[in-house]
Amino acid sequence: MNLRNRKNKPSAEVHTSALNDIMFFLMLFFLLASAVSNPQVVKLLLPRSSAGEQSVAKKTLTVSISADLLYHVDKSVVPLEGLEAAIQSQMSTAEELTIMLYADNTVPIQNVISVMDVANRLKIKLVLATEPKKD
Repeated sequence: MNLRNRKNKPSAEVHTSALNDIMFFLMLFFLLASAVSNPQVVKLLLPRSSAGEQSVAKKTLTVSISADLLYHVDKSVVPLEGLEAAIQSQMSTAEELTIMLYADNTVPIQNVISVMDVANRLKIKLVLATEPKKD
């Protein structure tokens, strides 16, 4: 005969109301951190390269060419004809300037060459940004 009272049996419960708040704040933190990590880059699909190295230039200027052939100089849209003037306005005599060129992988090579010509006329180093190759 079972003399124990079944009503006093302990039960295991997990209260998840505090976990929802924690997950919300973590998600918010990671969204903000990803936006701040590199805010001057327009979202592009970059070409892949097996020899990807980071630039260690003193001052870099970001130039991007999107898939719809829009030219961006540090997030501001600039026409191709005004690209040289926009880059020249960013130049300072004290620091060496390097252009980081982010071109979508669908952009024709002629558009990349036109940005390279502008950099050559202004005697500025130009580095083409790529993504690491996935094996």
